Amino acid sequence: MKKATTGLSQLAFTLAAFEIGSTTLFLLGAKAKQDAWLAMLIGAAGGFLLLLLYLGIVRLDSQNDLFELCKKYMGKWLGSVVALAFVFYFTYEASRNLRDIGDLATLTLLNQTPEAFVTLLALLVMADSIHLGPRAWFLAVTVLFYLIVLGYVMLLFIISFTGLAHLQFMLPVLENGLKPVWEAAIPEIISFPFGQTVLFLVFFKWVSQPRKLNRSVMFTYWLTAIFLTGVNQLCILVLGPDLASNTVYPLFEVTQLTKVEKIIERADPLFVMILFLGIGIKSSAFFIGAVIGMSRITLIKYKVWVIVVGAAIYLLTFLSPTFTGFLWIGLHVALEKIWPIFQIALPLLLFFTLLIRKNKRA
Repeated sequence: MKKATTGLSQLAFTLAAFEIGSTTLFLLGAKAKQDAWLAMLIGAAGGFLLLLLYLGIVRLDSQNDLFELCKKYMGKWLGSVVALAFVFYFTYEASRNLRDIGDLATLTLLNQTPEAFVTLLALLVMADSIHLGPRAWFLAVTVLFYLIVLGYVMLLFIISFTGLAHLQFMLPVLENGLKPVWEAAIPEIISFPFGQTVLFLVFFKWVSQPRKLNRSVMFTYWLTAIFLTGVNQLCILVLGPDLASNTVYPLFEVTQLTKVEKIIERADPLFVMILFLGIGIKSSAFFIGAVIGMSRITLIKYKVWVIVVGAAIYLLTFLSPTFTGFLWIGLHVALEKIWPIFQIALPLLLFFTLLIRKNKRA
């Protein structure tokens, strides 16, 4: 695959769109009730430490992506095994986001359409967006990011205008102490969505202005984290902590309550539209990461793996036959037990391996 080059602003927009992705679909930090905003900030701080780790890896070697680093510094066989594990992680994450698109579509807009058809159609759109390579994909995401920002600005303005938010739902602060807040943040919020930025170890090497990478990425990260904290807390301010924590898609419920007499009767189609864009970007990001990984490991053409990985993503989408099982695996198995391996353990191993090898060569 030819080396792609992307501008710093395009990478920043992609990082922001990726982090927003499907995050606003769920209430994060629900265990902390009205203190969910504190849990979000703690999770963001933990995720920022991971981001510094990833940027540290890039600083040690900015010429290779995640898969090339594994093979170069861990050895041919061990490096290939670790790289293949990351490919599986990205593929499964892509399938979960694709499943979110299918579930959301059949629940809200297309309740008479089979979910298998909706997910297949979404997968074909994503495959079409990435088959030309990362550079074209970055450009497409940049354009869609403006639509996402416009959609959320309109949505937040409408909700604020209707006066549905009640600040008293934030009180009392730390009613049950710091323990529930800490348990809500670690490891769940760190793992989703902030730890998922490990994917960008695949993309960082293509930035055309690497000297400004750290500043731009860190600024984008915190700006997005604050936005997500505000949107997450908005669900609690409208629905209340108890109802919000027991609702599958709380922000969708909020938009259904939003109405401006004689102007706006329903705001939920707008929310669903921007969610489709965000989840589609996130799923396609994991999709392209898995495709690049297989191309690096096998040295087979990139476009061939678009088809193969796409088929694997579609099959994994139906790994959980029920929606309840799908959520349980995501929240209690993947987030807590498996994803920290890819977001924390393996990047730490890679970082120290690079550090030792670099020092030996010096």
